[in-house]
Amino acid sequence: MERQEKKVVHVAMFSGGAGSAYVANHMVQTYGKENCILFFTNTLWEDEDNYRFMDEVSRHIGVEITERLDGRTPEEVFYDERFLGNARLAKCSEELKVRQTIIFLEDELRNQKNLEPILYFGIGPHEKHRADNLKEFYSHFTLEPIETRFPLIDLFREDLDAKGIIRDEWGIELPRMYNIAEHLANNGNNNAKIALKYGIKGFSHANCAGRCVRGGYQHYALLYAIWPERYREQEEMEERFRATLLKDVSILKKNGGSYTMRQFREVMEKEGFEKFLFKADADIPCVCSFA
Repeated sequence: MERQEKKVVHVAMFSGGAGSAYVANHMVQTYGKENCILFFTNTLWEDEDNYRFMDEVSRHIGVEITERLDGRTPEEVFYDERFLGNARLAKCSEELKVRQTIIFLEDELRNQKNLEPILYFGIGPHEKHRADNLKEFYSHFTLEPIETRFPLIDLFREDLDAKGIIRDEWGIELPRMYNIAEHLANNGNNNAKIALKYGIKGFSHANCAGRCVRGGYQHYALLYAIWPERYREQEEMEERFRATLLKDVSILKKNGGSYTMRQFREVMEKEGFEKFLFKADADIPCVCSFA
């Protein structure tokens, strides 16, 4: 029997960021709504304003969000795996994002609907190494290779201001995590004013409402400064895990060993959080970028 050729479907890997939103719009304008999917994997830890942004982008583009979720939070994954996520390894990404993505692509699209996906990512020219990682991943970790495309690298000029276009031309406010320090400073928050003094307007990415375990000193210093309640939540989560599993583990590391959120907070309370805003965190590609 002759094998039926699969129909192509274009899938925007929608992270809730500006780059993936711009790419999703370009994809739909190029191939038509009927041939496109706006795909999102939910960790249940996202900032509420991310959902607002995604809904407004979805309405602007004219394509509903296809959402898939495992049902667990990152913390629940840590307990199930008996491993606390950190900058080197984050099982939460693998379970909540990558696994759900592969199931959707292989089972739902390829197997059930006989569709062949082409994936679109909002990765810019400054992150070309991430694009290379994605190409490699989807060439070898699916049953058959899946094509990946990166319009911000391959099609558009390097100085494209996706954030400005979304804000000024589409009329959609960006996720607040991008400029939360700027927003809070305008409302009199002194810590936010200090962050702005060092050129930090907000978080470099909007994953998990600032609680991303792949974050480093700068990331968590900013979280402590402007959202101390969220820092406390992360600190308490880490302490619960350490006490329950009786393991000397931590999200942050220092000199190759454990360095707890509590220890880091105590240092910031004594020496000031601003000293940790000078040095940008190491650029470690998170597997969240694969989904």
